[in-house]
Amino acid sequence: MDNNRIEGAVRQAKGSIKEAVGKITGNVGMQAEGRAEKVAGEVQSKYGQSKDAVKKSFK
Repeated sequence: MDNNRIEGAVRQAKGSIKEAVGKITGNVGMQAEGRAEKVAGEVQSKYGQSKDAVKKSFK
């Protein structure tokens, strides 16, 4: 498993938590940061999945 998949999942989780805390506290900036981090994590995870698929196709 590619490290990008793991790191992406961690970023997604951190982003979700930050977004939730922002909603609870009414901090719109924190909500936006959390959403952005979550999306970045999704992209990183997809990149890792793509790398894994390429590696698998060459085996």
